Amino acid sequence: MSDRQHFIVATAGHVDHGKSALVQALTGTDPDRLPEEKARGITIDLGFAHLEIPSPDPSASFLLGIVDVPGHEDFVKNMVAGVGSIDLALLIVAADDGWMPQTEEHLQILTYFGVRHAVVALTKADLTTDPAAAAVAVRERLRDTPFGAAPIVPTSVVTGSGLDDLRSTLSRVLATLPPPRDIGKPRLPVDRVFTLPGIGTIVTGTLFGGTLKRGQSVVVQPSGRTTRLRRIQSHAQDVDTSGPATRTALNLTDLDASDDVHRGEVVTIAGLGNPTSVLDVLLDISPRAARPVKDGLRVRVHLGSGNVAAHVALSAGKELAVGARALAQLRLEAPAFAFVADRFTVRDWSEQHTLAGGVVLDPDAARKGFRTRARTEWLDDLAAAIDDVSGVVRLYLARAGAVSRSQLLSKSNFSAGDVAQATARLVEDGVLVDAGDSVCDGAHWQSLTRRAEDAIDAAHRAHPEHLGVPLADLRAVLEAELPVADVLDALIAGLCERGFVRAGSVVRRASHRPALPGPLKEAGAKLGAALAAKPLEPPSRKELTPDALSQRALRFMIDTGEVVEISAELVLTAHDVARASDVVRRFLREHGPATVSDLRQALGSSRRVVVPLLEYLDRTFVTVRQGDKRALRA
Repeated sequence: MSDRQHFIVATAGHVDHGKSALVQALTGTDPDRLPEEKARGITIDLGFAHLEIPSPDPSASFLLGIVDVPGHEDFVKNMVAGVGSIDLALLIVAADDGWMPQTEEHLQILTYFGVRHAVVALTKADLTTDPAAAAVAVRERLRDTPFGAAPIVPTSVVTGSGLDDLRSTLSRVLATLPPPRDIGKPRLPVDRVFTLPGIGTIVTGTLFGGTLKRGQSVVVQPSGRTTRLRRIQSHAQDVDTSGPATRTALNLTDLDASDDVHRGEVVTIAGLGNPTSVLDVLLDISPRAARPVKDGLRVRVHLGSGNVAAHVALSAGKELAVGARALAQLRLEAPAFAFVADRFTVRDWSEQHTLAGGVVLDPDAARKGFRTRARTEWLDDLAAAIDDVSGVVRLYLARAGAVSRSQLLSKSNFSAGDVAQATARLVEDGVLVDAGDSVCDGAHWQSLTRRAEDAIDAAHRAHPEHLGVPLADLRAVLEAELPVADVLDALIAGLCERGFVRAGSVVRRASHRPALPGPLKEAGAKLGAALAAKPLEPPSRKELTPDALSQRALRFMIDTGEVVEISAELVLTAHDVARASDVVRRFLREHGPATVSDLRQALGSSRRVVVPLLEYLDRTFVTVRQGDKRALRA
């Protein structure tokens, strides 16, 4: 069999209904590994095994990672840690006991986590005289659930009956499922941690969303610690890479004693965003649940393989009734690493009852403004579009205004390729605007454009003497609406297609011509006369511009090139600078390198003017300093 497809299967069901015995009969592996489990005869923590079965396609097979979960009510929190990212549930009901409390609770948990496919193993069929009647009773319990049409297979680990049928049924159901996707965002929620002498820290979990490679640098979230993958094992074999839907063990290096990794943390890669303490969610209570959820209730949120304390804030009302669905906010007491569209389960603070479940809408939410109309309308729209990449891209851009392409929906269950294709379609349709390395919501872009045009026009009216608006000033005006800095460059490029011109560090309307307004014309004339009166011995800048009008007039003359700013204290007319430059060039050509004193005499001016003038000529590549002399630059 050349083609192996990987899937994750988890058991579910009431205590003592034979989950572990069935796994052992199917795989030959006893999933109960703890001495206490052996002594008490019940599963306490997660157990693991693997099973390869033929596919209906003769050239392929299915390699299943099997997670065996505890069924006792005291260990439901461990059960929840094992079913957060599975492809198929193996729901186990004993034929002699029938449907029991943890059967029901486990079914609700599977539903909350978004599991949609199951096979029912009717165990202990040898202990009842009418397995068919037991199957009918189970079918009735499954009515109006995602598993209403799930196949039911009577089995007995004592006689071996039904085991082959169960394997073939698993194969037939798995053949209808799409293969787990590699979206380039690997996440491994840690469900087991141990240390081996001479090897170091080992973590295990169900890998999904992407591939991990030996030697790769990874990040442990939510702590943010970086480490490297020294070794990888999958199904008890060393591998160079491990992909989605595989039970995977990672040997982490570069961690010291203070860097303990715990169940519930996530091994992932850099660049997928940061953990958060506030989640906006769509909260759902099964119609089969026993109690409502009250606003402000303290709960345990089970996400991935971990759980974190949180308070529930409902978007409206004081209580969410059984069978109802509503927007809510989970205010976590510790950070968690979550993506858009992640599924979760909510249990009560004492870990005795499963209350609700749901889907993450915004993994980077803020408490402020949660109950505002704009926010709830946005979340309602997002909930309706949660599986549609184009809809989610459009809504996130509508809220953010603009986002860097590399960060757009990085914390989502969509691949970068999915997001890029959806973005390109929306740009083509005019819903979004291409802004270089970023992408901008179309309505936000229009608003930015209008504000920029208005700001430039206002500046032209207020200061007609200026060449234009400095880009730094325009950025300051638009700063609150520029969530991504490089959007301004794209905006300026867009303005230049709409009758504007960028000149160096300023932007202006193409029709704008700098001109001194009436009150400044007289000041400008006085400045010109004062500079012309003593061409190379002008008054100091302070003497030239004793008031605001004269300062504005001088700035205009500098910007238009009529006057040259030699230094902070010295200005000369452009004509006089050109004439002085010609004198210096001619003197140096005839006499060679010369001192400041030599050039001062040639220019007929003072050191106050000649020293900064020569420094200006150095900066403009006319002269070059050689010790205490100046020479013509080659």
